[in-house]
Amino acid sequence: MRMRAACLLPLLLFASASLAAAATEVKMVGDARLHGTYFAMRNFTGWNSNATRTTDTFTIWQRFRLRTDFIASESLKFRFSIRANNTAWGNNYLTVDNPAVSIQVWQAYLQFKWPGTDAEFTIGYQDWTLPVSSTGFFNANPVFGGTRSAAALLNLPVTEAVQITAGFTRFVDTNNEFDPTTTQAADEVDGYVLSLPITLDGFSATPWALIGVAGRNADYLTSVGLANSSVGQTLASNMLSAGTVLAPQGFRNAQNLYWWAGAALTFTALNPFKFYADVIYGEGNGGDRAKNRRAGFFFDLGAEYSGFDWGTPQAAFWYSSGEDGSAANGSERMPMIVGYWGPSSSFLFDSNQAYNRSVMGVSNVGNWGFSASLNKVSFLKDLTNRLTFAYVRGANSPRGLRVANALTGAGVYVQMGRDLTTDEYLVAVNFDHQYDIYENLAFIVESGWAHGRFQKSVWGRRLSNQSTGGDPLKVAFGLRYQF
Repeated sequence: MRMRAACLLPLLLFASASLAAAATEVKMVGDARLHGTYFAMRNFTGWNSNATRTTDTFTIWQRFRLRTDFIASESLKFRFSIRANNTAWGNNYLTVDNPAVSIQVWQAYLQFKWPGTDAEFTIGYQDWTLPVSSTGFFNANPVFGGTRSAAALLNLPVTEAVQITAGFTRFVDTNNEFDPTTTQAADEVDGYVLSLPITLDGFSATPWALIGVAGRNADYLTSVGLANSSVGQTLASNMLSAGTVLAPQGFRNAQNLYWWAGAALTFTALNPFKFYADVIYGEGNGGDRAKNRRAGFFFDLGAEYSGFDWGTPQAAFWYSSGEDGSAANGSERMPMIVGYWGPSSSFLFDSNQAYNRSVMGVSNVGNWGFSASLNKVSFLKDLTNRLTFAYVRGANSPRGLRVANALTGAGVYVQMGRDLTTDEYLVAVNFDHQYDIYENLAFIVESGWAHGRFQKSVWGRRLSNQSTGGDPLKVAFGLRYQF
């Protein structure tokens, strides 16, 4: 690793000199986070999702991200970002001997405007998201958001109030350039996106659609979340039905259509009262065997009052369709690619917490619930606080999840605590604090408690009995330096 760094240094210096000669402006910003996390009874058991490993209760984590923009003009720029991902002290590249090579490409994309127009193209590996009513409230779209993919996007302003966003993305190409045989394999998962943001005084609406073309030879066990995600999302759990493993296994069609349609709505005309809503329906494999079909809907509602000097009260409600009692007719949950949705940074959902290794990782679909939060509370200079309560109830048939476990294995397609039946519920409270030591250095403490009730007939005696031994409790504390 040291030799690689030594070889790269002259190249970087040469590149910097060349860029300077070309009068290209270079801007660099970074984010470093170091924190310790005490987390008891993770997954409501203290074990991993399929109960084969015991989780450590205390771990020290570290991550670093560096973003560099090469700006030729306001109409032409390139972004290259690297990261040393969230890793525990003593593991991976943070070991005392033979550390693993850990620098990863985080972003790499070209952005330019077509000469003489406002049409902007962004092409490459980039952060992008399907529309959501409020990133500050719900964080990201539950179908795809809060992450990145290789994409080519066009943003085209039509009027001051209306613009069009359209593009193509390749989520997965399992076999890369060459397929393993001389017969072409349908091993890609592609997406075509279109949105129409409309912004008026006091109101905005963004109708959107995503069409996916999914090949039957794609690796659906590919993890599609961030590498340090607490959720363990895969294409299989997010896009397929448990009935896929029923005979005859696999898909009848070489390629299947997925499609989603939705709208993100924001109403601020009554400011300081603000209201948010998202409505989504999605379907996949509709033209294949009935057992392979997956379709469902999701909606959320949020409200906040920003008229107080000391903080912002928030409330939210959401509902998502759940599984029925059969796997032979497919899945009734909305398919997803990957999404980091969560109301008011609830401890239950992996959304916009400062320390994303310390959440419960509840699924975005197959449940309903509500949350109440006091956000951005501040009575002392440089200190802000957030208190959030959330209640979640399952929308899945107990028999449906029991069948899924029998077909795929416990903790594989569905997991206790992540996926809930209609007879199961979760409650959680998180109390978070941020103290700004300097303008760009913050000391952050996130704490959370959760309680759940689970059915032995669905998850088995071993897991459900273990969950009664105590409630999940986490305290994460550390530093975030941004420059």
